[in-house]
Amino acid sequence: MLKKIRHLWHMIRQLSGDDAYERYLTHHAAFHATTVDAPPALSRKDFFKLWQENQWTGVNRCC
Repeated sequence: MLKKIRHLWHMIRQLSGDDAYERYLTHHAAFHATTVDAPPALSRKDFFKLWQENQWTGVNRCC
């Protein structure tokens, strides 16, 4: 039962974008940390600021 609740919680976090920073850190560690000139990972605050700016700037419609 506890395993199902954890899985459900994981799915809710993934659908809502709540785990975006953790996914960003995983991606950064896998693809950018091995590069010599890679920038350091963003802080949580900077990541969400950038994420919000990307969500709400520009045209966000289909037509």
